[in-house]
Amino acid sequence: MAPNRQLMTYWLQELQQKRWEYCNSLDMVKWDSRTSQTPGDFSKGLVARDNTDLINPHPNASAEKARNVLAVETAPGELVGEQAANQPAPGHPNSINFSLKQWGTELKNSMSSFRPGRGHNDSRRSVFYTSEEWELLDPSPKDLEESTAQEERKKQIPEGNKGVTGSGFPFDFGRIPYKGKRPLKDMIGSYKNRHSSGDPSAEGPSASGSGSTSKLASEMQLQVQNQQEELERLRKDLSSQKELVRLLQQTVRSSQYDKYFTSSRLCEGVPQDTLGLLHQKDDQILGLTSQLERFSQEKESLQQEVRTLKNKVGELSEQLGMLMETIQAKDEVIMKLSRQLSECEGSVSSPTSMPSSPVALPTARDQLELDRLKDNLQGYKTQNKFLNKEILELSALRRNAERRERDLMAKYSSLEAKLCQIESKYLILLQEMKTPVCSEEQGPSRDVIAQLLEDALQVESPEQSEQAFVKPHLVSEYDIYGFRTVPEDDEEEKLVAKVRALDLKTLYLTENQEVSTGVKWENYFASTVNREMMCSPELKNLIRAGIPHEHRSKVWKWCVDLHTRKFKDSTKPGYFQTLLQKALEKQNPASKQIELDLLRTLPNNKHYSCPTSEGIQKLRNVLLAFSWRNPDIGYCQGLNRLVAVALLYLEQEDAFWCLVTIVEVFMPRDYYTKTLLGSQVDQRVFRDLMSEKLPRLHAHFEQYKVDYTLITFNWFLVVFVDSVVSDILFKIWDSFLYEGPKVIFRFALALFKYKEEEILKLQDSMSIFKYLRYFTRTILDARKLIGISFGDLNPFPLRQIRNRRTYHLEKVRLELTELEAIREDFLRERDTSPDKGELVSDEEEDS
Repeated sequence: MAPNRQLMTYWLQELQQKRWEYCNSLDMVKWDSRTSQTPGDFSKGLVARDNTDLINPHPNASAEKARNVLAVETAPGELVGEQAANQPAPGHPNSINFSLKQWGTELKNSMSSFRPGRGHNDSRRSVFYTSEEWELLDPSPKDLEESTAQEERKKQIPEGNKGVTGSGFPFDFGRIPYKGKRPLKDMIGSYKNRHSSGDPSAEGPSASGSGSTSKLASEMQLQVQNQQEELERLRKDLSSQKELVRLLQQTVRSSQYDKYFTSSRLCEGVPQDTLGLLHQKDDQILGLTSQLERFSQEKESLQQEVRTLKNKVGELSEQLGMLMETIQAKDEVIMKLSRQLSECEGSVSSPTSMPSSPVALPTARDQLELDRLKDNLQGYKTQNKFLNKEILELSALRRNAERRERDLMAKYSSLEAKLCQIESKYLILLQEMKTPVCSEEQGPSRDVIAQLLEDALQVESPEQSEQAFVKPHLVSEYDIYGFRTVPEDDEEEKLVAKVRALDLKTLYLTENQEVSTGVKWENYFASTVNREMMCSPELKNLIRAGIPHEHRSKVWKWCVDLHTRKFKDSTKPGYFQTLLQKALEKQNPASKQIELDLLRTLPNNKHYSCPTSEGIQKLRNVLLAFSWRNPDIGYCQGLNRLVAVALLYLEQEDAFWCLVTIVEVFMPRDYYTKTLLGSQVDQRVFRDLMSEKLPRLHAHFEQYKVDYTLITFNWFLVVFVDSVVSDILFKIWDSFLYEGPKVIFRFALALFKYKEEEILKLQDSMSIFKYLRYFTRTILDARKLIGISFGDLNPFPLRQIRNRRTYHLEKVRLELTELEAIREDFLRERDTSPDKGELVSDEEEDS
């Protein structure tokens, strides 16, 4: 509840503005709800450059201008919002302040000149005060210009002046200035004029005493005002000194951090110029420390001086209060004597001396009533302006709602018309199928089927985007990640891909009707505004459910930094650029193979589809830099796809460290070497997990002698790239970059469990193997797959995977050793065989 009417009006205006902004945000038209980003998105990578599909409607300029004119100019008289929340709780009012307020209230009733504005409209202020004249719904052009200029002046006010109060004391004499001219003489003079006679001897002594007391009070208040101005000046100096001390403290902390950061590397051998710089920094730190101590001493002296001045002001205020009370008592005595004098003069004077029409001064009660009526008038004017603005906004919002309703009705009509057309074509097909074919003549069914297929395979092109709102949304040519939704060449595959894209869109629209995980992510980021992200069960559950498109760049970068922190700490700044420069200056054996695989990486993604695509050069840079970082691996087919996926959401250097995370942190050694030893071990571990988690399916594969590791080998090598639909792929990568390689085992088992019943129905090895080659592309429900991965397959301890890796690693190494021995024996026997002879040509035999 607002403490006063001024704050109530202020909050009403703020709520009105928030409602206006929210309703205007509803008018933002999305070309495709799945390709739009939330406001304030700062995604990086290749995908971030594609999301320019929000259309902002042009605001109504006249409505905005009228809203500015009709705005009620009320600024909160105290701190509000976050500033008010950060302030300490108010304490008890000062006793001096209380006495002065009480004195001011009494003085207002008897001596009007001690408060400004008694009878002067220019200096009066009320809760509903406004400097403008009465304004109705249609303001004049002059008022529009004045209001616009006033809004511009408000915008130019420095931010630093917000929340600054004039005085830190509980009282302020500047608000009740003393005036030398007092109304007492006027009052006595009016009595004299009314009765046309008087006795100046009765007034002289009291008036002179009151005059001397008034002079003393005026001098005391002038001294108080001077002291207060001096106090304000000292307070400003103190605040500036505090700001300087804060800046110096920040400089000292940064210098200490630089000293600590550089001293940790002294053991590595520091050049002389760096040591000189460190000594210079130390000298600067000492100088700043001494300067900080000096300023602290000055601050303490200023605070002591402020306390002394505060005590003096308190004493002067007490003296002033006593003098004011004395003046008030003398004024009451003078008033009493004046009334007695008037009564005496009236009793001795004749009735004819009375004025025919006496003009009495307005009493204090009448003056208070007049002030109240004026305040009410200003309040009604302000309320009228506020209600006019409310009517204007509601009218504009109603028009916007009607326009949206018309657009939706047009879209609904278009969809209904399209549905009727399709139904009519299907009825024709059914009729043709029902009618027996008695002749060789082709009926209209073939043309109808061809037309239906052409309509079904149509995708939304850039030329059709202008009518995207009133037309039904077709399937886009590319999804939000840049992957082509419908292939160009194979007609049958086109139809299957279109059906898959429509099913994906149906799933997305269904999920959007439920509570979105985006709200949870927004709440999580709001809770981490003042702190860094940290590993926690809450964050793990959020990442497992999938990172929203607009936050994926930020979270991926944080995951990569988390896993590569130890590598980055041991490298110099600009490490990636150094490797890249070395790769461009000197070729290595991996360069040729990298160039051959660039265009074969993700040919169905528009960022890597041609040599001039933006992603090709970035992909080349990251692979070349990594080949120089890890010469043992250099380059292996599969690394290009890992980097290509990372570049969709990360910049070059972050994608490089993402590849380092996968190859050198997550995966075992020899995973991407020539022997692919680690990959072979993981396939045997996966076979063991299949027999444990999915025993029926494993037995089915064993029965028909199907080696499913031929399919799953690529899943592990490139983390499901080109094996699942793009939506599921990036949700897998979300969990993979946070939790590590255990996620690959989870999702590989989940894919088989998702389609377990369908696979068990197949009864021959050829059909099983053919189904395994494409069945992952038919899985579209990411939520169900995630539920199987992280729910149905539990428990899933990482220790078990490590133990099985160790066990199978020894077996695979032993087998490779035996194979190497057999190979050497074969080569030795071939070299020493007596039957070995040189080939002889036919001409030599004839001769």
